[in-house]
Amino acid sequence: MLTSLARLGQTWGETFQDYAKNEPVQIRLRTCFRATNVSSLISGGFTVNAAHAESLLAHLQQIPDPRGAKGRRHSLQAMLATVACAVLCGARGYEAIAQWIHAQEKSVWYLLGYFRTPPKEGAFRYLLNMMDPEQLEQALRAWITPHAEVDPQAMACLAIDGKTLCKTLDRYGKSVHLLSLFDQQTGCVLSQMPVSGKTNEIKTAPEILQTLVLEGRVVTGDAMFAQTEICRTITDSGGDFLIVVKGNQGNLEEDIAGDFLPAFSPRQSA
Repeated sequence: MLTSLARLGQTWGETFQDYAKNEPVQIRLRTCFRATNVSSLISGGFTVNAAHAESLLAHLQQIPDPRGAKGRRHSLQAMLATVACAVLCGARGYEAIAQWIHAQEKSVWYLLGYFRTPPKEGAFRYLLNMMDPEQLEQALRAWITPHAEVDPQAMACLAIDGKTLCKTLDRYGKSVHLLSLFDQQTGCVLSQMPVSGKTNEIKTAPEILQTLVLEGRVVTGDAMFAQTEICRTITDSGGDFLIVVKGNQGNLEEDIAGDFLPAFSPRQSA
């Protein structure tokens, strides 16, 4: 069904501002894909084949349909698979998703599970506004993990980092900020969580770390995450950490630097 090279890594927030129509767009899809041509293979990507596509539909079947009985003209699995495939191919909005599916041949419609003409932009907007983003994220994560090519000899490293998304606004006019756990070997975003304007990445980090099994993994992060609670959360889960220490933890930085100073002997100085 797909012949693109997919790489998980870019994230969408829950709220986008549609400047063309000057109206807020509630996007409940919190995981998205970056697609590139197969000929331009990049590290961490993988080729999506028919087996991958079939398993995607199977995982999407585990998601309960949030729509009422009268609002189910199209299969939930077909519409969510359309969203995933369209985003894989570069779609970045409701209109683009609808354009992608209507540009496909009817054989692709049937393969995705459609038995009539696929829906328009409004139907995708309505569905994604109702979707539980956590359930969709879990289904996509369960789909992507078995197919990612992992070197068993390589160290399993996760990077924790936050990013403020450009051209995003919430109801209070603030940009959407997401904290993500990124698999450095496969190039996949394994988990992500919005950072509320009332808190920060330091307080959100322990929560997102508890969403994954960390045993046997090394979590890397910048100086912001050099916090006792964050490090304890990682080690209590069986993981290890490699975090940069800078001036924000002055005493700790001095203690670490002291371990690398030449040994001092009072007898030798006398």
